[in-house]
Amino acid sequence: MPAARLAVLARTTDPRTMLRRFLAVDAVVTGANGLAYLLAAGPLDRFLGVGSGLLLGLGAFLTVYAAGVALLAARERPAAPLVRAVIEANLGWAVLSLVALVLWLTPSTAGAVWTLLQAVTVAWFAAVQYVALRAADSRKNAD
Repeated sequence: MPAARLAVLARTTDPRTMLRRFLAVDAVVTGANGLAYLLAAGPLDRFLGVGSGLLLGLGAFLTVYAAGVALLAARERPAAPLVRAVIEANLGWAVLSLVALVLWLTPSTAGAVWTLLQAVTVAWFAAVQYVALRAADSRKNAD
C-alpha cells in the first residue's frame, strides 16, 4: 500500500501528520472497544459468548493501551521506536486473536465474526502505521 494512497485516507500528504492521524484513529477505535468491554461486559458476553471476565480484563487493557497510543499521536514527532512498538503490538494482537479463536475461545457466531473483524482491523492499523512511519522516516532522511 503506497503512501500516496494513504494520503487520501489521511487527508494529508505530510507523512508525520499522516502517521499521527492513523495513531489517533487507532486510539479512538481501541479506546471505544475497551470502554464497551468495560461498561457492557455482561450483555456483550451474552452476545459474543466469550465471558464477561475476559471482556473486563481486555477492556481494562485496551483502555490503557488506547490512552498510550493517544499520547503518542498527540506528539508533533512521535518517536519511531514507540511507533514500532505500537505496530508490533497491533500485529501481535491480530495474530493472538486468530490463535485464540482457533485454539481457545468458543464464541457465538457473532463472537467469531467480531474476533475476525477485530483482527483484520488491527492488522490494517499496523499496516497503515508502518507505511506512514516509513514515509516519515524517508522524509526525515531526505531533509
